[in-house]
Amino acid sequence: MTVTPKTNILLCPPDLHPEMELLMRVIPMPQDANGNGDIFGGWIMSQVDLAGSILPGIISRGRIATVSVNQFTFKHAVSVGDVVSLYGRVEKIGRTSVTVHMEVWAERNPRQPQLFKVTEANITYVAIDDEGKPRLVKPETQTDTNTTSSS
Repeated sequence: MTVTPKTNILLCPPDLHPEMELLMRVIPMPQDANGNGDIFGGWIMSQVDLAGSILPGIISRGRIATVSVNQFTFKHAVSVGDVVSLYGRVEKIGRTSVTVHMEVWAERNPRQPQLFKVTEANITYVAIDDEGKPRLVKPETQTDTNTTSSS
């Protein structure tokens, strides 16, 4: 028996930046739709925030919180049953924050698949400690000033 290698059957955006990573895929359900039958913008925004938090959480190795969302622009509506793919890449790493550029793409019509860029946004997350106060993103860059050397 010969095993045929699997091919990626989901569409990939043709002009996706090479540093973009697939962070999440989700299918919206009827309860996520508004009165017009389109998916709520707020539902999409929450998925973007959730997927976008993955990279800063890994980079900062701890808790993070969303501090700002910039340039959130909706280009196409999302429908129930679309396969929604969320891609992200790190734009900037600061002392206590990480900014992620996110793109959302929807694939619909399985018989004749179509791919639409739904939205994009820049989201900034801040690394926080157990009390919710900002902390350095990369703790290993901290110098311990409380250590004393003994001779």
